[in-house]
Amino acid sequence: MLRSLALATAIAFGSVVAAPAFAQNTAAPASAQQSPVQVVQAISDELSKAIDGHQQELKNNHEKLIGVIDSVFLPHFDIDYASILVLGQHAREATPEQRARFAKAFYNSITHRYAEGLLDYTRGRVKVLPFNGDLNDKRTIVRSQVTLDDGKTVAVDYAFRKDRDGNWKAYDVIIEGISYITNYRNQVDSEIRKVGMDQLITNLETQGEKALETMEKGTKATQ
Repeated sequence: MLRSLALATAIAFGSVVAAPAFAQNTAAPASAQQSPVQVVQAISDELSKAIDGHQQELKNNHEKLIGVIDSVFLPHFDIDYASILVLGQHAREATPEQRARFAKAFYNSITHRYAEGLLDYTRGRVKVLPFNGDLNDKRTIVRSQVTLDDGKTVAVDYAFRKDRDGNWKAYDVIIEGISYITNYRNQVDSEIRKVGMDQLITNLETQGEKALETMEKGTKATQ
């Protein structure tokens, strides 16, 4: 069950947060003609092409697996906005350099933690649901379902907004009603109050996913 949930998390959140400079070097611009639903469907289709038949190769080459995340997810997410949301009130206190370092380190930690969940991906795992309602430039929700190994489905919703260039970009994902932006913002806030901005960034840069685990344990312990 945990591995299946890792699949849902990996599909939904593989690359929501990344440093602007990193994104510019790796991502092709998203098509301005794509609607939010089309973006989610494109991610599903591209992921299937990249993963199907290559699971063992990617399992043995972790960096290549990370590259799949970069190429499939990264062009479709509003990196700057997501980074600011995760930092919350601390974004106003941080310097531009701190924000850039945090975003890149947090992105690397997230992708390395959830990357292996993608190895369970096969065509048909994700069903993009029909869109109902009006498109809102600031917040439009696309709903999808991820099928787990036991046949159960997990609701995975994507929050979209239009960027400055008029492209639809996702900036948050909500799995079974839990927003990952909100979840990690609470953890980041707690950790910054505990160790400070610079130490948190250093921890993410040097410890990666272990730093995320430490934050999660610390947040649970205070609840």
